[in-house]
Amino acid sequence: MKKGKYRKAVFVVVYVIKNKKIKYLILKRKKHWVGWEFPKGGVNLFETRNHAVKREVGEETGLKILEIKKFNDYGKYDYDREYPDRKGIIGQDFLLYSAEVEFGKASIDKHEHSDFKWMNFNDAMKKITWENQKKCLKIVENYLQNEIPRI
Repeated sequence: MKKGKYRKAVFVVVYVIKNKKIKYLILKRKKHWVGWEFPKGGVNLFETRNHAVKREVGEETGLKILEIKKFNDYGKYDYDREYPDRKGIIGQDFLLYSAEVEFGKASIDKHEHSDFKWMNFNDAMKKITWENQKKCLKIVENYLQNEIPRI
């Protein structure tokens, strides 16, 4: 069993509603691993998770948030190795959020990501690398399809 702490984090499924269709933003990760994900990140000391959502979406996409929703879905996962910039941290403990944003070109953080795509649900599900993020995307998609009257 690994010894260490879990970093508090947020997973943020970012989406737009355009012409009554939902498009999700996914980012191509290049820092620590290579694959596709949605915005996520750690919660800083003395920062609320809600503030972390705003900060991470801003840092990783540059897009304007219209609405944030917190879901009662959380998880935990271990890193595959120790990262030099995360000494003593063995994984992340995350809470799920969604963020509706204004549609546009994302200005991605080139340190963490190399590309972005706006995709429909099915295409995003095929592209996303990790199962825990696919599960989160399904939760948000289900919510949007069932709860928002404008779709």
